[in-house]
Amino acid sequence: MKKTAIALVSATLAGSALAAPESYTVDPRHTWPVFEVSHFGFSTQRGRFNKSSGKITLDRAAKSGTVDLVIDTTSIDMGLDKWDEHLKSDEFFDVAKYPTMTFKSTKLVFDGDKVVGAEGNFTLLGVTKPVKLTVSGFRCGPNPIAKKDACGGDVSTTIKRSEFGMKKFVPNVGDDVKILVPVEAFKD
Repeated sequence: MKKTAIALVSATLAGSALAAPESYTVDPRHTWPVFEVSHFGFSTQRGRFNKSSGKITLDRAAKSGTVDLVIDTTSIDMGLDKWDEHLKSDEFFDVAKYPTMTFKSTKLVFDGDKVVGAEGNFTLLGVTKPVKLTVSGFRCGPNPIAKKDACGGDVSTTIKRSEFGMKKFVPNVGDDVKILVPVEAFKD
């Protein structure tokens, strides 16, 4: 009887160790946040941020985890230096005062074993608001080039920039901003 109890406790502890949350570090070479906004109704303009960092924890057995993503707003890239400088000004991203924007999750949403969404707080220009992210194409597995385990997917959401204090040229330059982030992260 005593041996059976010890075996049961050992098996439970071994299973718990396997189900422990896993930690991942965002790969900045494959995580390039992009945004889209209407430009006077004539076209959809796109820009990206060349620097991002973050951590992800994932407990697939418990269907939980966290995401902390930091986007360096000083790395904005519109393809033209003058346009970059204009968007870095206090009329838009005000990078001198707010060099980063962040997302911190409060909940991951699962469909079976796959992450399909995240809920949390997005901070831009010092204003924090709740947002819901959609995650598509999520998968984890060995990265064949890095020879390390990785997870990744495509994240998207839409925000109203005026709600964060970025009101210049609204409504001519759209208030709705679509954010798209391809995310890849390596297991620590």
